[in-house]
Amino acid sequence: MSETVDNKAATVLGTIGTVLWCIQLIPQIIVNYRKKNCEGLPPLMMFLWAASGVPFGVYFIVKKSNLPVQVQPHIFMLFATIAWVQCLYYPPVQWARKRLIIIVSAVCILFASIEIALVFPLRIVYNNGTEWPTTFIGAIAAVLLAVGLIPPYFEIKQHHGEVVGINFFFLAMDSGGAIFSIFSLVAQGGEMDIMGIVLYTIVVSMELGIFGCQVVWVLTHRDVIKERKRLKALEKEAQLKAEETALGEDEKGVLESNATQKKDETVETTIENRPTNSSSEA
Repeated sequence: MSETVDNKAATVLGTIGTVLWCIQLIPQIIVNYRKKNCEGLPPLMMFLWAASGVPFGVYFIVKKSNLPVQVQPHIFMLFATIAWVQCLYYPPVQWARKRLIIIVSAVCILFASIEIALVFPLRIVYNNGTEWPTTFIGAIAAVLLAVGLIPPYFEIKQHHGEVVGINFFFLAMDSGGAIFSIFSLVAQGGEMDIMGIVLYTIVVSMELGIFGCQVVWVLTHRDVIKERKRLKALEKEAQLKAEETALGEDEKGVLESNATQKKDETVETTIENRPTNSSSEA
């Protein structure tokens, strides 16, 4: 009875984690699309995250973790790949579309091939009682996740401690998904999945560091924030004036056009009436 309850709790928690990881990158993808710019969001981060989905998925499939946790890495990999494509397509990188399609397609085929090639033999080995190959694959996933979160720190350093280009809703949901996944692995009972917990803990720790950098920057650069708000307000005001001026010129142009048209119509009417008046006098 207790084991059944634990399994249900693990499934619920894993499902919550999966849902969060299904949507965590959507805010970042939307922001990238609207801005048409990925400055501050390192392409290497998104590529390594997408790549980590391969050993991540292999590890949980071979370990026969609950279904939501098995699905999670693949959804994560999908959205990380989309964000990676945006980083390559939008400034500051701006790859040509043809080059982007060829390289991304090749990488996706490679990822799928590696996962399929690893799952079946590792499952046989794991079922025979040899666990270290699966553990090694999990360690590779952990390393890729951790390394993927290092490039943002270089970007933060380049921007003097400010987090630029990374959406905080994305970070919050990503951390939340990892936390619920940790709870899911703890609640599933049986032998504790230490490697899985380590994988998610790395994500949470590195992302909390990014949050901390932004908090420190905000607290120490309040004058910069005020100046940016002032300049933004002035820019908006100038834009409104420009739009009003353009609208006024358009209206003036329409009035002049209407006046010219009326003048032409008057001249045409006068010309048409002249012969009629001459005939009536005769």
